[in-house]
Amino acid sequence: MSQVFSDETHRNLLSRIPECTGREVSDWLRAVDEGPTLLRFDEKVSWLRSEHQLAYGHAKAIIHEYDLRRAARRLL
Repeated sequence: MSQVFSDETHRNLLSRIPECTGREVSDWLRAVDEGPTLLRFDEKVSWLRSEHQLAYGHAKAIIHEYDLRRAARRLL
């Protein structure tokens, strides 16, 4: 997992995703979880962009959030 944006930029992008895409962040995280098993960050971003026609920044923010939450689950 790599830091893609500053924390503030990441939060701002996430807050705009529902308005820009018509779907909640939780819906996008579920789509990633149910999507193909891809290992690399950039592969996941490319899949989201091509499969769902997302903007590059939104796709990166979704995958970064997905990775953050997955890492937090592993710590529990």
